[in-house]
Amino acid sequence: MSHDRHLEIERKFLVTDQSFKQQAVQHIVISQGYLSLNERCSVRVRRWGDKGYLTIKQHAVKGHFGRYEWEKEISADDADELLALCLPGKIEKTRWLVPMPDGLTCEVDEFAGCNSPLLLAEIELESEEQAFFRPDFLGDEVTGDARYFNSYLSLHPYQTWGKTDTE
Repeated sequence: MSHDRHLEIERKFLVTDQSFKQQAVQHIVISQGYLSLNERCSVRVRRWGDKGYLTIKQHAVKGHFGRYEWEKEISADDADELLALCLPGKIEKTRWLVPMPDGLTCEVDEFAGCNSPLLLAEIELESEEQAFFRPDFLGDEVTGDARYFNSYLSLHPYQTWGKTDTE
C-alpha cells in the first residue's frame, strides 16, 4: 500500500497462459458481490477464505493507476449475510499469489462461472512511476479499461462479450 493508506495503485494485465500456477505460492477462492454501484464508486462485499471484507472503491480516473480504496475486515458470517443482499451478478474466482524477483506479488485471478475463462493479473505498486518485473505470462495491459473491473464483470459477464467488446 502506498504512503496514502487509502490509495490503491495497481497495474492490470490479461494473462496469456497457465504457467503462473507453477510459480504460485498460494491460492484462495473468493466470492464477492456489490451492495451499490454508481458512476463514482462501488461498495463491495468479499468472502476471502475464512475472512470477509467490506470495501468502498472509487472508480478509476483516466490516465491514473491509483484510486481511493477503503476496506475493513468483517467476519465470514457477516460477509455471507451481506453477500445475500448484493445486486445480481456475483463474482467467483480463484486468486493465485505469485511472488516476483523484485519483491512484489503478482495476483492472478482465474474467474469461474459466467466470467470463465478470463484470467487477469494485478500488481500493486507504491507509486505510479514504480518499475516492476513483468512475468512472461502477462499479456496486454488493461489498467484503466473499465471492462476488466470486477464491478463491470458483475453486470456484463465475460462470456456475454462479443468480439467488439474485446477489441
